[in-house]
Amino acid sequence: MRKSFIPVLAVIFAVVLGGVAMAGNTANQTVSFEVSAINELSVSGNPAALVIDSATAGSQPTFATDDSTTYAVTTNEEGRKITGAIDSAMPSGVTLKIALVAPTDGTSAGSVALGVDAVDLVTGISQLAASGKLITYRLDASAAAGVIESDTRTVTLTLTAGVS
Repeated sequence: MRKSFIPVLAVIFAVVLGGVAMAGNTANQTVSFEVSAINELSVSGNPAALVIDSATAGSQPTFATDDSTTYAVTTNEEGRKITGAIDSAMPSGVTLKIALVAPTDGTSAGSVALGVDAVDLVTGISQLAASGKLITYRLDASAAAGVIESDTRTVTLTLTAGVS
């Protein structure tokens, strides 16, 4: 029994010493990594109510504006754009417009009338992080619009693929 134990010990020592002998003063690891597409858009809150309540005699009602909100955008992709739409059409004779100040490398479309179909507001956005970009709303109404009770529209801004 003793003779069969010695070869087993020899094998164990060979394995242990062989493992130690293979170790050195350096080691390698392979690190996998990935950066996914990032396209984030946020707004600072809701604008104040837009109320048209005056006119100069002989002229259309005076428009109402609000520039109390901002947006922030982050993208690591090329050629993004921001579009805007409202959830339902405005009453006859009433127009809701929006203007977004463009980030450094983007181009603003200026003051654009919003409808149920998305319209381009800022184009040419690529690989940036920008915040505090001004949003200006403007409400226009003709005298023919008449009196309109308080109402709301949901404005949806979307960061999407576009022309760079």
